Amino acid sequence: MNIGTMTIKSRRSVRKFKPTPIPPYMIQDVLDCARLAPTAKNVQPWLFGAVTDKALLGEIAALAPNAPFIADAAVCFAVFGRPDETYYLEDCAAATMNIILGLQSLGYGSCWVDGDKKPYADAVRDLLGVPEGFRLVSLVTAGQPAEIANPPKKRLDEVSFLDRYGQQAT
Repeated sequence: MNIGTMTIKSRRSVRKFKPTPIPPYMIQDVLDCARLAPTAKNVQPWLFGAVTDKALLGEIAALAPNAPFIADAAVCFAVFGRPDETYYLEDCAAATMNIILGLQSLGYGSCWVDGDKKPYADAVRDLLGVPEGFRLVSLVTAGQPAEIANPPKKRLDEVSFLDRYGQQAT
C-alpha cells in the first residue's frame, strides 16, 4: 500500500472534535487542494470558503439540523458551485473529496455534510455573503478527532466486478 491509497483507506467521517485550531497555512493548503480538483472542460465553477469563527460555525450548525457538530469543528469548509454550469455538481463533489483527502493527509478528521438541494443551502450562502450566482454544494467540517467511528464496510467482492457483472476482480 502506498501513501495515497493509505490516506484514502484510513479516512473515516469524524463528528467529534477536540478544541484544537488548525493552523491558517494548513487551511490554505487544503483550499489549494480544492482548487486543483478535476473539472469538466476546466470550467472550475466553484468558490470555496473556510469558516473558523466560532459564532459563525454555531450559526451554520443551527441552520443544518443534521449537523450540530459543525459548531464544534475547528473549521468548516463551504463548497459553492455555479448551477448554470452543466457539471457543477460533479466538479464540486471532486473538490469536496480533495478537501477531505487533503485534511486526512494532514492528520485532521472531517465529515462531508450535504448542501445541494437542502432547505438551508440559501441561508448558508446568505450568511456567508456569497453571491446569488452560486449554490451551496457541500460543507466539510474538520478538526483534531476526539473520536473516530469505524463502521463496517461491504467487502470488495460485494460491490465490484471485472469486465461484466458477475465476474469478480482478482
